[in-house]
Amino acid sequence: MTEHQVVIVGAGPTGLMLAGELALAGVDVAVLERRETLALIGQRALGFSSRTIEVLDQRGIADRFLDQGQTGQVGGFAWIRLDISDFPTRHNYGLGLAQQHIEHTLADWVDELGVPTHRGREVTGFAQDSGGVVVGLSDGDPVRAEYLVGCDGGRSLVRKTAGIEFVGWEATTSSLIAEVEMDEEPEWGLRRQGPGLHGLSKVEGTGTSGGRSVRCMVTEELPGRTENPTLKDLSRALIAVYGTDFGLRNAAWISRFTDATRQAAAYRKGRVLLAGDAAHVHSPMGGQGLGVGVQDAVNLGWKLAQVVKGTSPESLLDTYHAERHPVAARVLHNTMAQVALSRTDERTDALRDIVTELLAMDEPRKRIAGMMSGLDIHYDLGEGHPLLGRRVPDLDLETANGPVRVFSLLHSARPVLLNLGEPGALDVSPWAERVQLVDAQYRGRWELPVLGTVGAPSAVLVRPDGYVAWVGDGSSNGLQEAMTSWFGPPAAA
Repeated sequence: MTEHQVVIVGAGPTGLMLAGELALAGVDVAVLERRETLALIGQRALGFSSRTIEVLDQRGIADRFLDQGQTGQVGGFAWIRLDISDFPTRHNYGLGLAQQHIEHTLADWVDELGVPTHRGREVTGFAQDSGGVVVGLSDGDPVRAEYLVGCDGGRSLVRKTAGIEFVGWEATTSSLIAEVEMDEEPEWGLRRQGPGLHGLSKVEGTGTSGGRSVRCMVTEELPGRTENPTLKDLSRALIAVYGTDFGLRNAAWISRFTDATRQAAAYRKGRVLLAGDAAHVHSPMGGQGLGVGVQDAVNLGWKLAQVVKGTSPESLLDTYHAERHPVAARVLHNTMAQVALSRTDERTDALRDIVTELLAMDEPRKRIAGMMSGLDIHYDLGEGHPLLGRRVPDLDLETANGPVRVFSLLHSARPVLLNLGEPGALDVSPWAERVQLVDAQYRGRWELPVLGTVGAPSAVLVRPDGYVAWVGDGSSNGLQEAMTSWFGPPAAA
């Protein structure tokens, strides 16, 4: 029987990101994926927002994605555009990039880190005990792990086998998304009509059979179908909205999505954890899904690594659910609101006019854009400085070894104690093998999205996921407690 410290089920963006996080921490991790290859039959995600780009920047891999995609003010709320170009971040934009390219890029990174990804290996079930989890496979001997993480999508076998309830609401809308070929020039752009939202956009180049290549999204008149969609289904839906299918004759892929909205009641049951769509599903409106999954992985990875390596107690894993469950619940809430605001009756049109007017105002725009971009995430780590529990800004620091960016200090996924006061004033020697101590100076303002300027701290303790776990006010009060709470007891103990 093959054994690993951690086994991840699912090699989508969430599973691959988690694999990379664990590998950076020196954990023996393997990924099991039922698909034989990386090629996707259907795609839902077409990019991600500002905070997800920041997370990738924290690991030094953001440019791999930025070089392939298209940046711009692509964020919105129910298709009402939200401009974040004035937000205090290096990445005050969104990125348009198809999920296929996102997965390929993450897979390459994970390969570089030496993580084995076993494709064509379908999980049939598992059994856990106090010492680990035995994972059954359809094509061979089982695999044993200390921990199992289900990143296997909305129909997650891991979640179902663990007996974790998936609570929420049934679908009220159903849409087809596809990349197709058309002989005729379609009506480009977004349309709100009949059953909902529809859109046709250009794809560079021509299709494999010489037709015009088009990416389309069309809402179906009769939601509730669950079988795999066909070219005939797509043609029927296009004709219902546009009166024609524009000479539709070929499809690279077709997929169906709904606004079914559900969330796992628990993100952990014993030695089994959930992340990404296995933990939460919702309408893709607003483009938050892929990013939320990637951020789940970055929150969980360093915590699971510390537990596996014995530096932190198992109770640290409870903070994963405590922090990430409310974030996803908020996404579920705002996507339901967006679906409601996208209906096409006259009363909804009146409401939409008022919301559009509100979002043109500065303060409402910042609040909603902060939520949609993920830049306003605030974990409840207690009372104190506004930085506590929020993402650390990517400041340009001055150190004895020259200039350095805060995010570059997080490339190795290790926590950082940033001392901005008197050099040598803080002692982390009992945690020296776990926490980087950096003496630095910063001469600019501390600005946070939505909140604005905050008071300059004397020091900050930054977790591997980029969130501030302790803020200094000229003394080291509370520092040892924070270090022990997040990164285990001092080595001398």
